[in-house]
Amino acid sequence: MAYTYHMCLMYICLFSNECRSKRKMPSLYPHAEGILYALKEKGIDMAIASRSPTPDIAKTFLDKLGIKSMLVAQEIFSSLSHKTQHFQIIHRTGVPFNSMLFFNDEDRNIESVSKMGVTSILVGNGLNIGALRQGLTKFSQNSASSGNTKRN
Repeated sequence: MAYTYHMCLMYICLFSNECRSKRKMPSLYPHAEGILYALKEKGIDMAIASRSPTPDIAKTFLDKLGIKSMLVAQEIFSSLSHKTQHFQIIHRTGVPFNSMLFFNDEDRNIESVSKMGVTSILVGNGLNIGALRQGLTKFSQNSASSGNTKRN
């Protein structure tokens, strides 16, 4: 039997401080684009939950990268928002917290979102194959132990 996983995936792109203009061309970490396309091809729902000092620029970057249409939810708010707020909104789409997998580069976000029941993986240098493998393994273990894996 096949298993269906709903995954909330935060990819880590280079929305760094030097990218404060809509005219700049953003880029993803090397493995991120391939991972996004592979997950989409497998029918895995993806969302972005991001804090940005310039949410409008971040949204423009998603368009420029050609990945905006791959996302079922885009929660991009000012830097003052809490990551848990993003996940509360994504949760309203019907995806349970324990059916989400989250990648982030900040310990505080990993800690707060994990407390909600979201499988969370700390990434140092962006989303890559190793981090994805680690996340899928942890997600499977968490799903098996909670008995919440959905079957087709």
